[in-house]
Amino acid sequence: MTTRALCERFGIEFPLFAFSHCRDVVAAVTNAGGFGVLGATAYTPEQLDRELSWIDEHVHGKPYGADIIVPATFEGKGEGLSRTQLADRIPMEYRDFVTDLLVAHGIEADSTPRLGGSALTGDTGRELLDVAMSHPIALIANALGVPPDYMIEAGRERGIPVAALVGAKEHAVKQVAAGVDLIVAQGTEAGGHCGEVTTLVLVPEVLDAIDGAVPVLAAGGIVTGRQMAAAVAMGADGAWTGSVWLTTEEAETASHTKQKMLTATSRDAVRSAGRTGKPSRQLKSDWTDAWLPKPGGRQPLPLPLQSMLSERVLRRIDVLADQGHPGAQQLATYFVGQGVGLMTKVKPARDVVLEFVEDYLAAAHRLGDSLT
Repeated sequence: MTTRALCERFGIEFPLFAFSHCRDVVAAVTNAGGFGVLGATAYTPEQLDRELSWIDEHVHGKPYGADIIVPATFEGKGEGLSRTQLADRIPMEYRDFVTDLLVAHGIEADSTPRLGGSALTGDTGRELLDVAMSHPIALIANALGVPPDYMIEAGRERGIPVAALVGAKEHAVKQVAAGVDLIVAQGTEAGGHCGEVTTLVLVPEVLDAIDGAVPVLAAGGIVTGRQMAAAVAMGADGAWTGSVWLTTEEAETASHTKQKMLTATSRDAVRSAGRTGKPSRQLKSDWTDAWLPKPGGRQPLPLPLQSMLSERVLRRIDVLADQGHPGAQQLATYFVGQGVGLMTKVKPARDVVLEFVEDYLAAAHRLGDSLT
């Protein structure tokens, strides 16, 4: 499939897919001619319905999608455990470790500590999917393994393509065999959960491995149109992006963390399992350092126990950091890819789309000129 064919298939003007947890970003990208994808996993079914209804009202029939993470493996899978029973598996020494880390940074221990619920258990996946399918979405995506059968079947029944994110060529082969309609080949440069193979190597490996079975989007460190053009030159049908939207005006990113991103280098985006229990790339901070495999560090718990331990604490840290608390500012972190070194200004999401288009076209002209 060519980029033009992909655009025709999804009813978009430019093959730029934008993953964001912010509905405003999703709507802005879709309205600018790209394809917004709402990260839906963190919502309850009721919240998701409200978010998608808002998007429906603001995109005026233009296409958008939803991303629902249903992990293939996680602690307690198939055991029918409640959130409380899962939380009981978090050792007291881990809770004490987090408390000590906060105190060392001048943050008082919560007098009524509560563990956060995890959106990464997969236990609400079917409900979230049902909500998403009740709206006019044009794509459903899944990460952290092969989508569950019920997701693929629902997509086929409704004629909605199912996408899967992969970090290795063998994973792409497995996804195609399972029946997915679109592969997102995500290199290690990406923010969030990622593998170890770079985008420049992974994309052609995946293309060769699946041999045109389904379209392929390139992902991982892509924050400019010229990077997108390079991916298309390798054979990708378009780009899947995430980090670049975190410093837009509409983004959900905490204010202090957004400012940290604007001054960060590519080396400040590190892989750490300290947030979710699986390796994910995020902004380097004292929090990520605390979970490194080193003397004084702590080996993270498996998914979803680590996120149950971390997420509520990290949200509290964000609030304190925005209020100017120096210790919280040292701990503050968020998912972001190595492309952060190129993200130096706060812009409206629409302007980012237009700059992608201009940069892409300029790169295509340079490529053409190189052959004359």
